[in-house]
Amino acid sequence: MTARPLTETTIRALKAREAPYKVSDGGGLHLLVAPSGSKTWRLAYRFEGRQRCLTLGQHPSLSLAKARTQRELAKDKLRDGCDPDAQEAATPTFANVTREWHAAQEARWTAPYARQVYTRIAADLFPDLGDLPINRIARSQVLAALRKVEERGTLETARRLKQYAGSIFRFAGATDDGVSDPTPMLRGALKSPPRSRHHASLKTEDIGPFLHALENYEGEKTTRLAVALALHTVVRTTELIGARWREFEALDDQERAIWRIPSERMKMRREHLVPISPESAALLADLREITGEGEFLYPAADGRKGHMSNNTMLFATYRMGFRGRTTIHGFRRSFSTAANEDGWPSDHVELQLAHDEQDAVRAAYNAAQYLPGRRKLMRWWSKHLVNLAARHRNGEIGTGNAT
Repeated sequence: MTARPLTETTIRALKAREAPYKVSDGGGLHLLVAPSGSKTWRLAYRFEGRQRCLTLGQHPSLSLAKARTQRELAKDKLRDGCDPDAQEAATPTFANVTREWHAAQEARWTAPYARQVYTRIAADLFPDLGDLPINRIARSQVLAALRKVEERGTLETARRLKQYAGSIFRFAGATDDGVSDPTPMLRGALKSPPRSRHHASLKTEDIGPFLHALENYEGEKTTRLAVALALHTVVRTTELIGARWREFEALDDQERAIWRIPSERMKMRREHLVPISPESAALLADLREITGEGEFLYPAADGRKGHMSNNTMLFATYRMGFRGRTTIHGFRRSFSTAANEDGWPSDHVELQLAHDEQDAVRAAYNAAQYLPGRRKLMRWWSKHLVNLAARHRNGEIGTGNAT
């Protein structure tokens, strides 16, 4: 059977699936659609009696019309007795290495983030660097590509692309001594992006008033308990609202109570252990009386399927009078500031916040080794919050740490 030729409309409609799949255009030309959503043009052909496959480029950077042109050029080479992939096999291009590098990283990234990374590189680096041999790219060529991004005013994107490019060059250099990373020589060559604006966070003197307002919150009790648990556990909003009851263990045992957030729900795709303080356990006990029969701690309102929306807790802080003064994510900054000022080990603080550890083996080791220390840290944090609330009720004005 002859494959029906593709159209740009058909290609744009192709959706990612759990496993990679091919869609043929005919004549050996086909698209490989990855689980990340990326669409790669490939050409299947035979040379000297062996089946081969040539990677042509990424859609939409390589359009349907250009892919068909490359197919015909490859067939011309075959008719002349040449392997269309011979030069590519001898000298990998930046685009080829990028695809290998990206595939190696995908397992530790979420699908949306993996898609975002590849799209950025394909759109901004492939036009200038994609077809160049990886071992012949000069730093001036990398800088020229990044400067084009700068000219659009997207300085942060340029900075990230420089990081991605460096990682790609180092990936290639791990197996090829002829490839070196030119990006360190670009230090200071790019414009510095403006300092990022941090999420608004509670200062020490604001925590007591905030907790007082939370105690008197007139909205849904589940929302009040969600905000309180977010403050006591300092997890990300998405991690909290998607919490399932089955993720919690030994809540009646102060020495073993734990929240085990599975890797698929974490930003960096690694399981995260959250020690549960007695105060957090009490919040969960109250919540179980309301939602304990269901799957989610915080089910969607009105009986809809799924869990609470991202903005439910944020809007509650608005109703409490704290709009612009804090965000749910800002709780994490408040915790980090207080814990570091109190002298807690930075490794414990960073692991509790589930910040990325580049060495996966070290990350797994530390997560286990530091659990007793992190349990003490989270007990201190909960008592710190309770004490600040009590000092506010007693009319104290001081801003020192709770003791």
